[in-house]
Amino acid sequence: MTVYFYSARETPYGCFSNFSKHGVLLDDRWWPTTEHYFQAQKFVDTDPDWADKIGNAKAPKDAANMGRNRSHPLRSDWEQVKDEIMYRAVLAKFRTHADIQAILLGTGNEQIVENAPGDCYWGCGKDGSGLNKLGQILEAVRATIRETD
Repeated sequence: MTVYFYSARETPYGCFSNFSKHGVLLDDRWWPTTEHYFQAQKFVDTDPDWADKIGNAKAPKDAANMGRNRSHPLRSDWEQVKDEIMYRAVLAKFRTHADIQAILLGTGNEQIVENAPGDCYWGCGKDGSGLNKLGQILEAVRATIRETD
């Protein structure tokens, strides 16, 4: 069996979404969602004020839109570091919130897939052939938590 998720409103796996309202403490700051943290990291060195505004965005969708704004200079190493930044954020989220950690661990060894039709990198894409990097990161976080806890 495969575990699919997409919207933060879905039960029970909506908590796997970066839009889920499960904040994290990373880099000496509280972030309302992992989406806020991830998007802000694109600009921490190149435009810290913009990164701060992303961190204060009202909703994760706003943070996502701000992070996709290319009128602000993206950090030069973004393509090299984005997967590790996502892993750090997702690990912090599931270590912080015991309730959703139990949901993640409850998936056993099932494959986890972000069923995002418009995203072939983080999700599986419209035809299912996407890279599903977020699903892979969730599986890696699940393994890390099992090994360390």
